[in-house]
Amino acid sequence: MPLDRNAPPLPPVVLRAVAGSEHVLTPDAMTFVAELQARFGLRLHALMVARARRQERLDRGELPDYLPHTREIRQGIWQAAPVPAALEDRRVEITGPVDRKMMINALNSGARVYMADFEDATSPSFKNIISGLANLIDYRDGTLDFTDETTGKAYRVGPNPALLIIRPRGLHLSEANVLMGGQPVSAALFDFALSLFHCGRALAATGRGPFYYLPKLESHGEAKFWNEVFVFAQERMGIAQGTIKATVLIETLPAAFEMDEIVWELRDHIAGLNCGRWDYIFSYIKNLRNHAAYVLPDRSSLVMDEAFLATYAARVVKVCHRRGIHAMGGMSAAIPVKNDPEANEAAFDKVRADKRREVGMGFDGCWVAHPDLVPVAQAIFDDAMPGPNQIRRPRQEWRIEPAMLLKPHQGKITETGVRLNVSVAIEYLAQWLQGRGAVPIHNMMEDAATAEISRAQLWQWIRHGALVATEFGDERRLTADWLGELVQAEIVSILERLGPDRFHRGRYPSAARIVLEAATAPTLPDFITTSAYDVLNALD
Repeated sequence: MPLDRNAPPLPPVVLRAVAGSEHVLTPDAMTFVAELQARFGLRLHALMVARARRQERLDRGELPDYLPHTREIRQGIWQAAPVPAALEDRRVEITGPVDRKMMINALNSGARVYMADFEDATSPSFKNIISGLANLIDYRDGTLDFTDETTGKAYRVGPNPALLIIRPRGLHLSEANVLMGGQPVSAALFDFALSLFHCGRALAATGRGPFYYLPKLESHGEAKFWNEVFVFAQERMGIAQGTIKATVLIETLPAAFEMDEIVWELRDHIAGLNCGRWDYIFSYIKNLRNHAAYVLPDRSSLVMDEAFLATYAARVVKVCHRRGIHAMGGMSAAIPVKNDPEANEAAFDKVRADKRREVGMGFDGCWVAHPDLVPVAQAIFDDAMPGPNQIRRPRQEWRIEPAMLLKPHQGKITETGVRLNVSVAIEYLAQWLQGRGAVPIHNMMEDAATAEISRAQLWQWIRHGALVATEFGDERRLTADWLGELVQAEIVSILERLGPDRFHRGRYPSAARIVLEAATAPTLPDFITTSAYDVLNALD
């Protein structure tokens, strides 16, 4: 019997069953996943090869720059399609994982928008991903509730929930538990396909979606890829073209040089750009890893109103407002400090200062990581932004040269900073391997970008023989051997604090090994979560 080339591809093979999968991985839904993977999988692979080729050029000495062949797009007078009414006011957005209780709390937080994060704030065990998708279905049906078995407290979505925006995983990631043609499907297409299939038409019918955040794009070619995915998916699902709206996270250094081009490729589907500041710092280190002139100091010195970070934020506002879309500020990761009113007020003051800077620059909204910070951030934006946004406030007076987007921060590399990177990277990765993606560490809500910055800085300092100001007042070069000693000391400290049983059940040995290997590798690994995912999947 001849092959029917017009027939949809066979659904992918699911390697393991988890709770809720029968409602999420239905035959029709998996056929949709297969259609997207078959149509776009090879294109996606080519884009990942292009990423690697660009990194090779940077490693050989090239520096990022504006693209000469897209000058007409950057200089042209044009705007993206209008932002829909539901997205007009985004002054405070709360982000968080797709855990059921946390989703309900975020939806009820008073924020204008809740970003349901399948990416950096969710540890991507198959159980977590499927339960998150099942939670979206319950949200669609009005049945998203939760009862805490310990306290008996019941949680339900209130009458005026935050607007839902979904962040699928990045284009570089695979879903190892779902195979098509013997190969893992794209995690990004998997998350997008299933969320759209189950919820897209219902959200479109109410004018509240479907809306997405697109993480870790590195080029306008990747934006064009997503636009074509949207066009195909809307046609396939019977949703009007242009209904899907996406906000692109500018959290990679290459993307900062292609903002206009990214907006152009997504002009019928884009609602804004966002300053993904933590991943952006990581990308800066990764892209400039072979360039000694761009070694960064302690993470505490990397403030948003100086050097490359200040320029990057200014360019986001300038490009967005010229093109008629939202410029969204970055994450304030501070969280309330229990039983310490002074420390708690200090944390809130930092959030206030950060939000005053953002609204003063012209940003149309911001991110927070905890419900208690929603009224804090909203008060700042309400005071300074009486309208729903500041899109009509142009920023064309800012002239931004390529060198300004590369200017490194000044400051010291200290032993305290080195030890903090070791501690935070190990602690976060251990929690990630236990299945938690949003982790409170040192009164900050951290996600995967924390581990990426920490281990990338350690690698950069070793690679370039950085001098570290020690606790004894002298200087010492960071070496792989010294880092090994610091990791060992941290392991001993954790073991003494937790005891042997909790130490091993907490995946700390695996986390320490992954961090040390990534920080001392001959070439900086692209993502630490890629190698950690293999460990997570084996443990799941």
